[in-house]
Amino acid sequence: MTVMNVHDFLRRHIRTVPDWPAPGVQFRDITPLLQDPRVFRVLVDAFVHRYMDPALRPDVVAGLDARGFILGAVVAYELGVGFVPIRKKGKLPFTTVEETYELEYGSATVELHTDAVQPGQRVLLIDDLIATGGTMMAGRRLLEKLGATVIEGAAIVDLPELGGSARLKASGLPLFTLVDFDGH
Repeated sequence: MTVMNVHDFLRRHIRTVPDWPAPGVQFRDITPLLQDPRVFRVLVDAFVHRYMDPALRPDVVAGLDARGFILGAVVAYELGVGFVPIRKKGKLPFTTVEETYELEYGSATVELHTDAVQPGQRVLLIDDLIATGGTMMAGRRLLEKLGATVIEGAAIVDLPELGGSARLKASGLPLFTLVDFDGH
């Protein structure tokens, strides 16, 4: 019987699209992980099993727009906790707090409803991929503005050469990722 290494199994199901969205970029496409029900279950279970541990168990899962919604909502459901979306500016209908962060060319803003989390709640912040770390850092700052504690940042893929995971860890945010890819 072969023992399956979850990291290798998931890595085999992540598609690399060369030169997208720009020449020289190796885009790591997670959609194949979602298309096969067995692979999707392995992916979700890898996160759920980690966060069932009482020391890591969140009160709430926050997902970053947009692919963080897919994984975050399912993980929250499986853990029996609430889910809150952190959206791009202008997408949330109620009163929001916002955080602007720098991109490679320009900036972007994300928002969170002011009642999304309560002071003292333990939040798992989740996205599909960590590149420069800007989106996750902005999401963390939003949650902390509302008094929550981000217990960990989680993602399927880390692109360590882009420096995001190192910056996030240096800021004191513990990180959990399943697959690392060299290059970008």
